[in-house]
Amino acid sequence: MEALNSAEQRELQSRMEKKQMKEFMTMYSKLVQKCFDDCVNDFTTKSLQSREEGCVMRCVDKQLKGSERLGTRFQEQNAAMMQSGQLPGRP
Repeated sequence: MEALNSAEQRELQSRMEKKQMKEFMTMYSKLVQKCFDDCVNDFTTKSLQSREEGCVMRCVDKQLKGSERLGTRFQEQNAAMMQSGQLPGRP
């Protein structure tokens, strides 16, 4: 990023932030859709039944914990590769 002038750096930063927000919103949307599809099946009332609400809470918790664990493992692998001098994606 040092080769970019300040306006180009701001533009790049803005684009990166927009991309991250889009990725977050896509992940959030998929999480909502998955947990809704898996847990909600009674449409006779406008509110969730207690078992549906419990299912949604467990589903969200499981997905978030899985995502957190994946991120942690990715960071661990990345740190190990940096220490060994390997570049990601190269043997």
